[in-house]
Amino acid sequence: MSTVKQRLQALDALRGFDMFWIIGGEKLFAALLLLTGWPLWQVAADQMLHSPWHGFTFYDLIFPLFIFLSGVTIGLQRQSLIGMAWADRQPHYRKAFKRLLLLSLLGVLYNHGWGTGMPMALNEIRYASVLGRIGMAWFLAAMIAWHLPWRGQLMAGLVLALGYGLTQGLWGSAPYSSELSLNTWVDQHWLPGITYQNAPLDPEGLMSHLSAALNALVGVWAGYWLRQPRSVWQRAGVLALVALASLVLGWLLHPLVPVNKTLWTLSFVLVTVGWSGLFLAGFLAVVDGLGWHRLGKLFALIGVNSIFIYLASAWFDWGYTVDSLAGGVIRALPEPAQALAAAVGLLALQWAVLALMARRGLFLKV
Repeated sequence: MSTVKQRLQALDALRGFDMFWIIGGEKLFAALLLLTGWPLWQVAADQMLHSPWHGFTFYDLIFPLFIFLSGVTIGLQRQSLIGMAWADRQPHYRKAFKRLLLLSLLGVLYNHGWGTGMPMALNEIRYASVLGRIGMAWFLAAMIAWHLPWRGQLMAGLVLALGYGLTQGLWGSAPYSSELSLNTWVDQHWLPGITYQNAPLDPEGLMSHLSAALNALVGVWAGYWLRQPRSVWQRAGVLALVALASLVLGWLLHPLVPVNKTLWTLSFVLVTVGWSGLFLAGFLAVVDGLGWHRLGKLFALIGVNSIFIYLASAWFDWGYTVDSLAGGVIRALPEPAQALAAAVGLLALQWAVLALMARRGLFLKV
């Protein structure tokens, strides 16, 4: 197997590990707490909740990690449109715009899943979405990577970081509040439709697309590094050291610029880029360095169909199916074990569907 394919397996495995927590993995710790009563599971279960405002939990990492990995894919491809004729560029632009629009549309449909239905009134639709954020961050990072050399990309990233950080931090008397931030003002004046839970601003609002693009852009640079003709351990080691430096810098900045997911502050970018790099280095070391390919393939089943399983979590009632297939068996267990059995059944059902799709060569790619 070539080194590029190995790296892609590690990438798909990490993407699958990331999605694992969204499709039901987050239920395991609460179920284990109910079964055992051990305080350790309470700590882990608390990490499966978003921070209420400032701060950081593991669950806050899931979204930016996915964006980071989308950038890594760009870097691994190492595509450049510099010097290319306009006629040759057009197919790339069409594909990029198509991906952006399709992800944005699917994001809107996802927002109104779970039986709520799409409202008839256009001003009652939530247009901001997780998939739309992924599409926009990927698109901005791709435009920078395709049109600028390495130094130009660094300058673009620096301008984007300083521009976002300064305009956000110098806005008004309470720039990092939910009511008075610049992000709030932009969403209230320019974002159509409704916000998430009718909050003053949307966590996937307009302005923070710019800082989210930094997560993807740093992912691009990580992808460049992974292409280098170095050993797995060298690539993983350097990646881990740079990621650790980013993590430390983010928390050093926290007293001045709070780590905040909804505002997607510059410190949040640094912290999430740091953790993303550490996880990528870890998966590279485990899957490729130690040769744990079976573990990689297990999570890669989720990673290669991540968009499908994410959409399915809103459009299909997996819990109902599990209850239909194994509800009697689950309810026959001791009551403290039922929640854990239901969570494991939920994951097993989705994994089985993904394995069948992979065997049939069915992949939803956008």
